[in-house]
Amino acid sequence: MTRLSVNINKFATLRNARGGNNPDVVKTAIDCERFGAEGITVHPRPDERHITYRDVVELKEVVTTEFNVEGYPDDRYFELLQIAKPAQATLVPDTPQVITSNQGWDTIKEQQFLRETIKRIKDLGIRSSIFVEARPELVKAAAETGADRIEFYTEPYASEYQNNPDAALKPYLECAQLANNLGLELNAGHDLSLANLKFLINNIPSIKEVSIGHALICDAIYYGLENTIQLYLRQLEEN
Repeated sequence: MTRLSVNINKFATLRNARGGNNPDVVKTAIDCERFGAEGITVHPRPDERHITYRDVVELKEVVTTEFNVEGYPDDRYFELLQIAKPAQATLVPDTPQVITSNQGWDTIKEQQFLRETIKRIKDLGIRSSIFVEARPELVKAAAETGADRIEFYTEPYASEYQNNPDAALKPYLECAQLANNLGLELNAGHDLSLANLKFLINNIPSIKEVSIGHALICDAIYYGLENTIQLYLRQLEEN
């Protein structure tokens, strides 16, 4: 069954808005796991506008499921990987100015950089994943970097799903089949929600993990965190 990794960035955003430690992101991670989450995802950006580098170090001590640290692979990111030793490092091409991840890697243009980066991650004994859009040429180039997985950038899927689910799915289905043939495992994330998650997973059951934060946390405002995590887990159940 596809694993649910809860991205807890937005909890840190709320904490940082007032200062102090409410909500406590370490306790949040523990609670998410206790409520059924099978992974915790964080994305510490250079300006620390939500998850801080200190948070990552503290979370390392408590996360008992899969710890996934996203980020742009600069020197500070690698320092964190060396300290935290997460199960997975997910590479995203974010610049400091973006509000949230809004594109995948150009795995053709950045091929050499990604090859070198993946090797450094593998030398640390950490599973590697590259954030990519559902385009065959980018998937093929991602496989050539030596990455273990790719994470589909699913915002285009989520946007089109409202109008035409089959059309929204089509490029992801084609790229998933290509990735499987190339020996790449699959993750998915960005704008996945209770409305569109099950259709994606039913049609691409080879997706190993979904990383969900914003929609899940918005739902938790209405349904409560424990109940919300259970609602998402039900979307991932095998038919």
